[in-house]
Amino acid sequence: MEVTSDRFTDNVQDALADANLRAALERLAKGFPAMRRAAVDRMPEFEGLRDEALEIKNHTLANLDFYLEQAVARIEALGGTVHWCRDAAEAREVVLAICRGARTVTKSKSMVTEEIALNDHLEKNGIEPVETDLGEYIIQLRGEPPSHIIAPAVHLSKEQVAETFRDHHTELPADRLLVEPREILDEARAMLRQRFVSADVGITGANMLIAETGSIVVVTNEGNADLTMTLPRVHIAVTGIEKVVPTLEDAATVLRVLARSATGQEQSVYTTLATGPKRADDPDGPDEFHLVLLDNGRSAMLGGPFHEALRCIRCGACLNHCPVYGAIGGHAYGWVYSGPIGAVLTPNLIGLERASDLPNASTLCGKCEEVCPMRIPLPRMLRHWREHQAMVGVTRGRLALALWAFAAKRPGLYRWTSGQAVRLLTALGGDRGRIRRLPFAGGWTASRDLPAPQGRTFMDQYLSRSGDQPRGQP
Repeated sequence: MEVTSDRFTDNVQDALADANLRAALERLAKGFPAMRRAAVDRMPEFEGLRDEALEIKNHTLANLDFYLEQAVARIEALGGTVHWCRDAAEAREVVLAICRGARTVTKSKSMVTEEIALNDHLEKNGIEPVETDLGEYIIQLRGEPPSHIIAPAVHLSKEQVAETFRDHHTELPADRLLVEPREILDEARAMLRQRFVSADVGITGANMLIAETGSIVVVTNEGNADLTMTLPRVHIAVTGIEKVVPTLEDAATVLRVLARSATGQEQSVYTTLATGPKRADDPDGPDEFHLVLLDNGRSAMLGGPFHEALRCIRCGACLNHCPVYGAIGGHAYGWVYSGPIGAVLTPNLIGLERASDLPNASTLCGKCEEVCPMRIPLPRMLRHWREHQAMVGVTRGRLALALWAFAAKRPGLYRWTSGQAVRLLTALGGDRGRIRRLPFAGGWTASRDLPAPQGRTFMDQYLSRSGDQPRGQP
């Protein structure tokens, strides 16, 4: 996919002007957060499970080489093939080589394959990839990237989806009804059914890789991943090196916090473990199993200030609760990963120079860390990126900060200038007490009024009540 993170400001303006997107984000804000809260309230031990899951991931990352080697040895003993890939280009070429000769490839939802732009690469080489997750199928027809980690088409209304189906499913009757969600779902199922049956290769991601058994864990609510894994002759799983966990018991612990954090379910509808290729007495399954292990910048994060971001299990909880994501959606971030985790990961994976605005796309309210099942300190990491920007001189607003610092070091000057500003803003607010337009604050007042100050500055009020006299007044 095209990277537009360097055009974040323009992307934001487009998002704020999109009425359909704003309506969709309002629905999102009323859905997943409330469902998560209800699911957590039903499980008194949830906070303890978060701590257990955190320790599992911390232990695994501290011994990542050991558990990856254990998983690889187990997969190869079962007859599977493992491919180590340093970057996106290498991973794309590996997958393409396996798919040579295939006509159709079915895919289940995978953020890692989005990260390496796999679909575009297969299409350029004459292989048709077909997304089988409903949300991914919709955005593939529209030529769009996912706007959410777990709900890729959350930015669309059902009317927009119906219009997309009418534009692309031209072999169906033009007067068919596509009003109810069930009608849309049934049409997608009918269109995809033959693709499942005729696919030569199936490609999935992996929510986890279990070292002790060599199994991958794939979690869905639609069952499409199961058909993608079992019907084609070849199954390719693409995942990041950080997704390994030591044991089946560890995987079960992570699963208990995953669905509750993502969609508010106790458990996803389908949780499937796939272990190598089909054996002689298996009734179904692929003849070949390939695991593509992707680094693509992850090993560089180990042991550094962003080490803990590798605990991420891609639940999307930080997006669901983020006020910035809730205002602009996922496409504004300009790449695969959006929301707070995207603002941390994207500069690591594609470079800060291409994503310099993202660390500043946060209020640092801390809600993302509060709801993260892995307790990833996202606000601290965003502050680290900002500190790095200041050190290398790429922070916008350095002059404004320098002027503020100059005044802040001179208390008398600071009180005088802030007092003048308060009086001016109070006057601009007038009887309404709100300012509709303000120079140099167009980004704020374009979509909301600015409350005018009520009375004097805090320091003036404090000094007058305490009886002290301001010192150092110019």
